Amino acid sequence: MTDHALRLLRENPRLAELAAFPFNFDLTRADHVESVRLASDGALRPIAGDDTGGTYFVCADGSVLYADSEGSAGIIGDSVDAALEILVGLPGWHDYLHLAPSDGEEKILAEIAETEEEIREYHGIDTERTELRAALGLPERSPVELIGLLHAALLRTEPDFLLLNAEEGGAYQLLDRHPRPPFRETVLDRGRADLALLRAGTAWDEVAQDPVRRVLALRAAQFDRRDTDLPLLRQLLKHEAESSMTDELRLAAVLVGLHGRPEDLPLLHEVRETTYDTWCGLGGMPEPGASGEELREWAEGLDASLFGTDPEDEPLTTWTALAREQGLTEPARAALIRRLDDIGLRAFRKRPSRSDEFQLLSLTHEFTELGDTFQALRAYRLYVPLRDTCEARVSALLTLARMEREAGELVAAVGGLRLLRDALAKPWDDTLPHWRGTRLGAHMVEEHQDLARAAAADASLAAEVHELTEAAAALLAELSEAARASVRQRQESPAAQRPIPEPPAG
Repeated sequence: MTDHALRLLRENPRLAELAAFPFNFDLTRADHVESVRLASDGALRPIAGDDTGGTYFVCADGSVLYADSEGSAGIIGDSVDAALEILVGLPGWHDYLHLAPSDGEEKILAEIAETEEEIREYHGIDTERTELRAALGLPERSPVELIGLLHAALLRTEPDFLLLNAEEGGAYQLLDRHPRPPFRETVLDRGRADLALLRAGTAWDEVAQDPVRRVLALRAAQFDRRDTDLPLLRQLLKHEAESSMTDELRLAAVLVGLHGRPEDLPLLHEVRETTYDTWCGLGGMPEPGASGEELREWAEGLDASLFGTDPEDEPLTTWTALAREQGLTEPARAALIRRLDDIGLRAFRKRPSRSDEFQLLSLTHEFTELGDTFQALRAYRLYVPLRDTCEARVSALLTLARMEREAGELVAAVGGLRLLRDALAKPWDDTLPHWRGTRLGAHMVEEHQDLARAAAADASLAAEVHELTEAAAALLAELSEAARASVRQRQESPAAQRPIPEPPAG
């Protein structure tokens, strides 16, 4: 598809007026209500808007993304031409977002006829539609076909075209509510295909020797267990030991052990003794010579506590890690952002739970692994105020300042260290009495120094550099001799390439 129609609209005022009214595609309304970007950081160019505050954007591949003013967005065509086919052919398209080809021709045509009759009570659409279609060279498709095109386009929205508020990082909701396969199904697809190959007796070496395919096949076997899988599980177990201690190695051992065959105990112990980590990670295993029932009991205990047969019981991070290993970056990012949004909403409404607290740390790690510093910072900023002891809050603020410095958000990092010093000056509990003689105290001084070095390169941050160097000197003076020696040792190391700004006189 092309954007031939957009060029014609820009060249012909009459056609542009028709597109704007009655079809609500107005080239003069290309300013969205807020700053937005794609989660993938792909190109996003506004081209038109409507009278409700919605905006039409063109993405890097030519797809058209519509974002309304209420926080929802969706792909409505694979090009501007395709989007205009829908807007002109279905002027009430907002009312048809729930429709799908599976609804059948009778229902689709009835709903469209009802909506268009309501539109005609206020203004014409038929003559205008005929004129605009002819002028733009748009084909005359049936309403049912257009609903099929719209439905297919909407389903492409996530993950590649997930729209975010550019400042806060939260994701727009989907325009539609059509069912989509769970994220985990996308992750498991390849594993299930490889498991089928293994069961058919093919691709043994290709799957078993490929770390990613092997792990995915094991996860697929976790949720689709068969008595005939024991030979292939033994092979996967042997090869997974090459990766040392992994969750999937433990899973492979459990799946083998669940068959309760005493003759598998020598293999299981051979795997356990691969490395020190595997020896620790597979502890509690029955010794060679134990009965099959003892082996099965050991495997059942681990299975019940760590694995099981329901993929819904697996934490999100299981799926995002497996997605990353397959290169499914955008599906993983989208799933993580949606989870972070859920926690952020709970934090706004009430205090998050301890589970949310743990998840925020996991999300910070997962976003960091994806290279998404923006979302990692967003997750960790939600985490910091949940640290309810003085020691935990100070430690978290220190980590946040480092993350912000490394991300180039120097002013935010300065503010974070200011909060840290306030907590030291007015602690609200007795959890931080010994910071002056520990590595925590030394790290505080070092982060002030590192941030002062970074800020010194920006002339507009002279006041902040002055504040940081003064604070670093004051904190250093409070440290024990051992802690000060640790700071001096770091200053003399090759890693300290730039001098620390001098503290102010007096």
